[in-house]
Amino acid sequence: MNNFLSKIKRGETPLYRAIGNLARFFLYPRSPRLPAVLKPVLRGLYQFHFFLIRFARLALTIFYRHPLLQGRCASIGSNVSIDGLPFVAGPVEVHLGDDVWLGGNMAIQSGRFFDTPVLRVGARTKLNWNLNITVNQEVVIEDDVLISYDCRISDSDGHPRQMDLRIANAPLDPRDIRPVRICRGAWIGNGSHIMKGVTVGEGAVIGANSVVITDIPPYALALGNPAEVYFKNHGRPSRKPAQG
Repeated sequence: MNNFLSKIKRGETPLYRAIGNLARFFLYPRSPRLPAVLKPVLRGLYQFHFFLIRFARLALTIFYRHPLLQGRCASIGSNVSIDGLPFVAGPVEVHLGDDVWLGGNMAIQSGRFFDTPVLRVGARTKLNWNLNITVNQEVVIEDDVLISYDCRISDSDGHPRQMDLRIANAPLDPRDIRPVRICRGAWIGNGSHIMKGVTVGEGAVIGANSVVITDIPPYALALGNPAEVYFKNHGRPSRKPAQG
């Protein structure tokens, strides 16, 4: 069979070339150019195609995904919006605040080390697509936090540091599990990893693709692997809060 496929790819004879052309027609189908007079109709059908997809996703979220999420969460606020049903594994308690937005393809995982690990997400927080959170003790994401896509947050390394214990599939030492806190108004850039025991201060900004292994002070810009603070007093509020 491999020899036959190789002859088709090389097109050694007219027959093999004809078979190759036929295979390419089915693998990479093409359509003939259509008259310009049909463009308005086709454009309308194009928009209608995506309208149907959006409507189906809306119905799926309202009548299926959101009710299931409410059943899985220990507590959930009002006006929570989701682009997809998060995958939640393990005994983790999930608490979502008001006006939270969750992107699609999100995973929340916990292990066997503590009975009731907790994930707390504050109000008006936005958690973008492809976010992976590993919580074995506690991860706290405070109000008004923005976490971009493809990020990772973990309060442990997942495996013991010692080689023999990893090979034996031994459980983590509780000392190697340390809570993570992302404080109010912080912004985590895409592709970043927030590691165990880290506190990201209020209003801090983490640059894209950073690996954060130490605490970041409030209103600092940090980036790199490992992340370093490059600017302090970065991004402070433009207006002072009104005094009562």
